[in-house]
This record gives sequence, C-alpha cells and structure tokens, in this order.
Amino acid sequence: MDGIFIIGAGECGTRAAFALREAGYSGSVTLIGAEPHLPYERPPLSKPMSGAVQMKLICAKESLEAAGIDYLQGVSASKLDAGAGILTLSDGRVSRYEKLLLATGARPRRLACPGAELALDFRTHADAEAIFANIAPGRSVAIIGGGLIGMELAAVLRGKEVPVSVIEAAPKPLGRAVPPRFAEKLHARHAAEGVRFHLGRAVMAISDDGVALTDGSMVPADLVVSAIGVLPETALADAAGLATGNGILTDGRLRTSAPNVFAAGDCAAVAQPGGGHTRFESWRNARTQAETVARNMAGATETFTAIPWFWSDQYDLGLQVAGLPQPAQKSVVRSVATGELQFYLDDGRLVAAAGLGIGNGLAKDIKLAEMLIASGTKPEPAALADPGLNLKALLKSARAA
Repeated sequence: MDGIFIIGAGECGTRAAFALREAGYSGSVTLIGAEPHLPYERPPLSKPMSGAVQMKLICAKESLEAAGIDYLQGVSASKLDAGAGILTLSDGRVSRYEKLLLATGARPRRLACPGAELALDFRTHADAEAIFANIAPGRSVAIIGGGLIGMELAAVLRGKEVPVSVIEAAPKPLGRAVPPRFAEKLHARHAAEGVRFHLGRAVMAISDDGVALTDGSMVPADLVVSAIGVLPETALADAAGLATGNGILTDGRLRTSAPNVFAAGDCAAVAQPGGGHTRFESWRNARTQAETVARNMAGATETFTAIPWFWSDQYDLGLQVAGLPQPAQKSVVRSVATGELQFYLDDGRLVAAAGLGIGNGLAKDIKLAEMLIASGTKPEPAALADPGLNLKALLKSARAA
C-alpha cells in the first residue's frame, strides 16, 4: 500500500493532509493539485491589492515538507480503479492507495449560448488575473449572474470606477443563498453605487460588442464575466462507478460508495439525518469537513455535524449567515448599532441566523447565535428582538438549563 492520496489541493484537500498528521497518521500522504502553484485560498482573488491579484497561500512549501506531505503540483488524476485501489495520474504514474480522499471541488457552470467562449470565468487565480488585467476606469464590464460571486466582483469593480452591468435571469439578485431582507438591502446598495441591473432576462448571445438578451436588448461591454454558479467536480468519481447526484454521495462519515474512498468539500453531497444528501459550498465547510474526514481516514468514526456558515463582503458591508434559513421558518429581526440581525425559529428552536452590517461588526453576534443553535435552545422571540438583551446572557441561560 502507498498510504493516503488526496486528489485536490484546495482548502479542503490541503487542510485534510495536515489534519491527518495532527490525527497521528504516520503513513505516506500524497497531495495532488492540478494547478501549477502551491495551494492557495480563493476568497482573496476578488480583492486585488495595488492592482495585483493576491495569491494568499494556504501553506508554504516548507510546511508541506515539515509535515511529510508529498505535494504533486500541476498533476491531476486521470483514472480511478476503486475496486483494485489503484490511481493513475496525468503524468503516467500508477499508484496503489490505502485510502483515497476526493477533494476535487467544483468547476464553473458553463454558458450555452453563441459566443459563450468570449465570457471569462472567475474561479482560479489565472481567471482573476485575466479579468483584472483587462479592466480600467471607463472600460465597461458585464457580469452574467447575480449570485454572491457576481455581486462581490461588481462591488470590487465599482470601487475601481469601472462601469458594471449585472445580468440575472431571476427577478432579483442574490435569491438563492441570502435571506430576502438582506438581499434587497444589498441590491439597493449596488444600485446606489451605480451598478446597472438587467433582471428577469436571459442571455441570447455574446459578441465583441457585449451581451444580447432574450428581450432583444443589448448590454454593451468591453469585458464579459460569467458567474452563473458552479457544478461539483464528479467526473473521476462517475468514471469509477461511484454513487453521485448533486455531488459525490457520502454517508455521514464522508465515506463514498467505494471501500476506502472518501469525499469532502465542494464536491461532496453528505447524507442528512432526515434523508437525502446536501452539498455545502463555503470556505469553512471545506475546512471542517477536511478535519472530520482526516480523523475518520486515520481510524475515527465521527459523523459530520457542523453548522453551515458563510460570509460575503460587498463595499463596506459584511454579510454572515449561519444555519439554513428557510421561508417557512418564523423570523425575528433585531436592529443594532452596526446593522441588523435576523433569527430563524423552527417549532420554537433557533435553527439559523443572519446579519448584515458595517464591516465585521456583527461577527460576535453571529458566533453567539451559532452557539445558541448548537445548544438546541428555544429562546423567546421577544428576547431575540430586544437589542438590550445580550445574546451571551441567552446562551448562559440555555447552558444552565
């Protein structure tokens, strides 16, 4: 056996490699990354400094060497024989593994219209460099997709005085992951900053002149960026005969349908206690699943139970969402000096919380809300709405009970 192989050197795969060592695993660990760089974080890509795209490394080369992690960069997995436990790499190497982690992440969803090849993706460091190398004040950009990535990019570009248009097929931007109350506030802020919205209209074609929409109108643009979401990267798993759906299907311990093969991060759809599988796309999820799966590969039997959480920075506003807010849940709003909080109750139990405010001003409140969610408490709605009642006091009461 050749130890543990990890396919994918993003946040999840890299964190899992180090977590294996922290869990006491002493066998060989091989981390495989398709990009020609050391592992790096994706969130900073949308925040260039002094005109240059940031590459914030997850770890240094020396850290990988010190941990005894063999990092193969610029290499991908070309074939997986899960039955035989054999992995074939793009450079021709064939290896037998003891256990395998699929941390293949996600790939950009592709447009399917004439001229789609003219639109730039926004996923990798190379994508970010291609975008920011082609922008300048007065040089207009059309962003196709009004989700978190598209709106974050719009905010950065407006900060550079670049004219921006956002095209979204839905009637409102940020409709999928952001609570409606905060989605409306962010939409209004973008409009106030000069972003032009084209909502409820799909793309007909892309040309050198811009984007033609289904209603016959034209959005002029010097540069077009596609930000219509991502798809889980399941090609290797599909070819190997693993069970897949909206991702690589795993049980609660992040084990796939093949023996000794695990999956985690953006590519993994994890079995839920109430049935079905859920895939979470966030930086924190990538890290927490990596830590759980590493311990399980090292011999533990943990079930992944972390509370979903994500954040988004747009202009000077910071959005944070913990848990999974749903329209059917009772919601309670709390106004505070730095913004607003919204809590979500299901049969009286706190199950989710969201906050929108200046900078990172609501981070402490969201952290306390996460602890309240984890405690399973049933706080009084009036207490949640009262800004004079400290959330820490509610948490103390919940723990005492």
